[in-house]
Amino acid sequence: MKCRHCNAELTLTFIDLGSAPPSNAYLTADKRQQPETWYPLRVLVCESCWLVQTEDFARFDELFDADYAYFSGFSSSWLKHSRQYVESMVERFGLDWQSHVMEIAANDGYLLQYVKEAGIPCTGIEPTASTAASARAKGIEIIEEFFGEQLGGQLAQKGKQADLIAANNVLAHVPDINDFVKGFTAALKPEGVATFEFPHLLNLIVKVQFDTIYHEHFSYLSLSAVQRIFESNGLSIFDVEEIPTHGGSLRVFTQRSDTGIHAVHDRVRMLLEREEIAGLTTRSGYDGFQQKAEKIKDDLLTFLIDLKRQGKSVGAYGAAAKGNTLMNFAGIRHDLIQFVVDRNPAKQGKFMPGSRIPIVDEAKLTADKPDYVIILPWNLKDEVTEQLAYIQEWGGKFVTAVPRLEVV
Repeated sequence: MKCRHCNAELTLTFIDLGSAPPSNAYLTADKRQQPETWYPLRVLVCESCWLVQTEDFARFDELFDADYAYFSGFSSSWLKHSRQYVESMVERFGLDWQSHVMEIAANDGYLLQYVKEAGIPCTGIEPTASTAASARAKGIEIIEEFFGEQLGGQLAQKGKQADLIAANNVLAHVPDINDFVKGFTAALKPEGVATFEFPHLLNLIVKVQFDTIYHEHFSYLSLSAVQRIFESNGLSIFDVEEIPTHGGSLRVFTQRSDTGIHAVHDRVRMLLEREEIAGLTTRSGYDGFQQKAEKIKDDLLTFLIDLKRQGKSVGAYGAAAKGNTLMNFAGIRHDLIQFVVDRNPAKQGKFMPGSRIPIVDEAKLTADKPDYVIILPWNLKDEVTEQLAYIQEWGGKFVTAVPRLEVV
């Protein structure tokens, strides 16, 4: 395989998680009677530009189809984060009714609803029909296409360049990362700003967040690799912030290389130096990750088998993609976890891909009163334990598996 950015030959393996179906390909009752397509799930490292990337097997349109079921607006903490982002950007860059804000991967309008609320014209780009429909129901203009250089150019020709483009948790999801970034260069006004948020590869390695690896994530991003990608496609980084979302993410601020006006903040240099010290630009920085992931898998599997032998009941919360990676890597099935609760009605009544564990609404918890609840989206642990604190009334306990097995 060739690197998605620089086309160098890839030979260094970061981790091999065996095989799995696409993590967001939830099964209906009818589809549960049919076979699933499983793809190898292996991650490689480019030793030329240090982009960490999933090996190509699944097609992009198979991963993000009309039934795509990830809706951002069902997490209260994520909505709070989005509102704060909008307020911060409005203040920092002086956005008002004369500005134009664009969001790439606008999903269900979770973020642009706050831009609209502030009286600022906005446009969302969202290719998945299910989430685009939800955004339109909020009164948000949505262009239902995949974003890239062609669409960015078309928007510029129509006079719809943006003062601010938000791209939260999408940079890792695109197979042609060069074409995607060129779209921002085309769609930005000369002095416009584009911000990108994505889970930081350094946290993935240090905290062994291997369950954030799945086919829909084509890339696992360091600031070092992202800087190279942006510079070769017409963007320059002028600031970076470390934020707590998704187990530790970066918010990167960029501008057009030819017209940008913002001075480069010292935070950029300091974080690049930290990544270099951590070994993200050397082979040694990626050693041993496979063994750490396998220990987490083995510890969870042993724990669940022991509970089964004791006659304990186990449910899980959050039909998240990371949970599917964990359960399929560990080979967990319905005999070890009886159900997964999720607040998203689009997932309820369906089944987890691979494990085929049923997805139910929250009423199932109070009806069955499981002894243990595994929190699959560990990044939302505080939110979930507060929301479901009532399980303690019957002695129920919370469990997280990453970065280590912990009974809360």
